[in-house]
Amino acid sequence: MSYEMNKSFIQKPHHWSPRRLYSQSGVDWQYRVDYERMRQQRLARTREQLEAFDLGALVLFAGANIRYVCGSYQGNWKYNINIRYLVIPRGGEPVFFETAGSDMHCARIDLPWLEDRIRPAITWQWAEGAVPFMAQRMVESVIDVLKENGVEKEKIGIDNLDMPSLQAFKDAGINIANGWPAMSAARVVKTVDEIELLKQASSIGDAAMWKIKHEWLKPGVTERQIEAKVHEFMLTAGCEIIYDIIVASGGNTSPYRRWATDKLIRQGDLVIVDINAVGPSGYFIDFVRCFKCDGKLTQQQIGLYREVYDSMYAAIEQLKPGNTTADVAKCFPEYDDDKYGTVTLQQFAHSIGLTLYEGMWISRAYSLKYPAEIKENMYFAVETFAGHAGLEQTCRLEENVLVSAEGPVIFTLMEHMEEAFPERS
Repeated sequence: MSYEMNKSFIQKPHHWSPRRLYSQSGVDWQYRVDYERMRQQRLARTREQLEAFDLGALVLFAGANIRYVCGSYQGNWKYNINIRYLVIPRGGEPVFFETAGSDMHCARIDLPWLEDRIRPAITWQWAEGAVPFMAQRMVESVIDVLKENGVEKEKIGIDNLDMPSLQAFKDAGINIANGWPAMSAARVVKTVDEIELLKQASSIGDAAMWKIKHEWLKPGVTERQIEAKVHEFMLTAGCEIIYDIIVASGGNTSPYRRWATDKLIRQGDLVIVDINAVGPSGYFIDFVRCFKCDGKLTQQQIGLYREVYDSMYAAIEQLKPGNTTADVAKCFPEYDDDKYGTVTLQQFAHSIGLTLYEGMWISRAYSLKYPAEIKENMYFAVETFAGHAGLEQTCRLEENVLVSAEGPVIFTLMEHMEEAFPERS
């Protein structure tokens, strides 16, 4: 059972407002994140895409896809090593194959909604000379589910294949197809509860960024020391794992080094911090702020800061239902995306959710010519960069944005550098 909120006073859906933040804990006096509703809605969205892509079933190996469909999580280490899998047949219930032994026993305890549909996964990776034999056995376990649901002759979507499993599926005569588009289409539009969890993740990231600026950033500390402080705080604040914390200071901002080093941060350094972490129930935070260590921005630095800020917010303004990715991409400054016709991951936007990159990327490399529709309840990270040759230091920024029915809502609320906006004072 799920409930509808009375919105007569707040006048907008609760999930649209970054200031209306639920606690991560549960209580008897308030209806907060409804995990059962979220699981059911994610499963329903997956089933819709089975129909839309005319698939008899989806076979999923990627950990985030498995989690999206059935809610299973046993640590990040299992996400992308192809030792567990899930089959969801059209018109049937998902069947989950978990690593045999304690892992399978934990799954049967933890996932009662799967009832008796948890079976031992047949692992084939790193099996030396037995790889073809074990891959064949894995495929046979999948075929059992397909036959039980009468879809073994239909087109079967698969999200991720290595060469031995690809060969085993071909040898078995399975009509395989690319399953990623179906899962991408399911995941790119978020449910209400997913959005509430993304909001919680943003709140943790905001708090970490505030601590960097006001407590931890001082001359003489290293980039790695800042990274370590962020790791400790975010794990204690409710994050599942810390995906990556990029700290680039001084000359490491130009060209931008997307990793932390043991470089000392000096007085007057610009410091770019990019927080990438897995928040409550697996939902990501990914945003960037640029600070100056113990000093005021110069006029040149103000110009660089405003270049990235203004282009980022121009792009954000286009994140409205009915607009396209071309409307967003045209707001990004020309960069190496244009020069090389490929994504630099610096002047672009990307969907986030259960993974850092989810659903779609928006880049001048292709979005201007191949636009995709922006829909309500999509959720993006939008990031821009002042990447000019010859700069001693430079700036980068990123925000996390919900596409509401009324337009973009920014969920990352950490302040920007006040001296970059003299007109506001």
